[in-house]
Amino acid sequence: MTTTEQLYQIYLQHPIVSTDTRTISDGCLFFALKGDNFDANTFAAQALAQGAAYAIIDNKEFAVSDKCLLVADVLGSLQDLAKHHRSQLNIPVIGLTGSNGKTTTKELIRAVLAERFKTFATKGNLNNHIGVPLSILSMQSDVEIAVIEMGANHQKEIEFLCEIAQPTHGLITNVGMAHLDGFGGFEGVKKGKAELFAYLKAHHGFAFINRNNPYLLEMSSKADLNKVVYYGTDKENSISGTLKHSDPLIEFEWATADKSYSAKANLTGTYNFENILAAICIGNFFELSAEQINNGLANYFPNNNRSQLTKTENNTVICDFYNANPSSMTAALNNLESLKAPHKTAIIGDMFELGPEAPEQHKLVAELASKNKIDTLIFIGKNFNEYKKSLKGLFFSTPAEAKDYLQANPPKNSLVLLKGSRGMALEQLLPLL
Repeated sequence: MTTTEQLYQIYLQHPIVSTDTRTISDGCLFFALKGDNFDANTFAAQALAQGAAYAIIDNKEFAVSDKCLLVADVLGSLQDLAKHHRSQLNIPVIGLTGSNGKTTTKELIRAVLAERFKTFATKGNLNNHIGVPLSILSMQSDVEIAVIEMGANHQKEIEFLCEIAQPTHGLITNVGMAHLDGFGGFEGVKKGKAELFAYLKAHHGFAFINRNNPYLLEMSSKADLNKVVYYGTDKENSISGTLKHSDPLIEFEWATADKSYSAKANLTGTYNFENILAAICIGNFFELSAEQINNGLANYFPNNNRSQLTKTENNTVICDFYNANPSSMTAALNNLESLKAPHKTAIIGDMFELGPEAPEQHKLVAELASKNKIDTLIFIGKNFNEYKKSLKGLFFSTPAEAKDYLQANPPKNSLVLLKGSRGMALEQLLPLL
């Protein structure tokens, strides 16, 4: 069996890791992971033929040469290797989790810190038990500071990811109605996310906390209160801020204890202001100048379908269809109502992973949408479809049905919110808008 230390010495010579034969590059290490419907051990020979230096396998039947390194469990080996690599890097690592806004906040923090430091941040949303190890293993020795996003859909997952990423600093964006099925309800969500604060306390780390969020203040009891840095709208915080407007892009003022500054961000949505303040707070903590912080914010342009403002030939579209839960859907609908536009359209799709709460949560969101001042409402999915007889709006069972309708009735000169869970694949509707 190949030990973690032996594997690490090989990794230092071949520091590119792949778990997919479609992404094999010359000299990489191929980790043959298993899934419910596949066993990548069967692709070890193919990976080597495509140029991988070694294939890490846990089934000796597929050891076609001495380039196949046998371990007890490939996933465990990947995680142990990442943990070992992280322990060799003497740098600040900011662990980031939350129900909403994780990726946007991560990108804002990265953009700010990159004004001064060689900064690494999780690519895309590689934030689970496989993605976090892959992120850690893609960190090179010249990285000066890192931002590691950690997602979870059940308790003890954040605790486990912290053991791999070993954050020295941490931030929980918020807690909301997300992954209720796996966490066992909202109280379970709070308990699960607070595992980050507990890890930081046990390892003498700093926590950045939004003082305006009562749930985060409640959860701060898990953190070391001597190592908490607060941000929010009140002057008592390390960083405070005031939102001027977000119509459609955000303009605001922020202040330290002794000076205030005006700034802009290329984001829409009042709900993103707290994410911006978090990035400012972290930038200030790591001693960036106000000019560096503002430059970092100004240089960030969202391109990941999260609060992304897109002007098409016929409309202005708020592309926020990467994911959705009741908390983020509520914020997006309220934001749409607050914006000035001659005509507004909301196209919203089902929200997943809500368990027994799904019917009630979809009803509440549909009722909110119906009450808000939105000219055209389009609901998509079987959960929303339950309310087509009782609430106003157009209801479609599938995105394909909505697509047919939009082809025949394309909106024009409208401000359009396009939002739903990833599994709804609402991006297919964007070309029709």
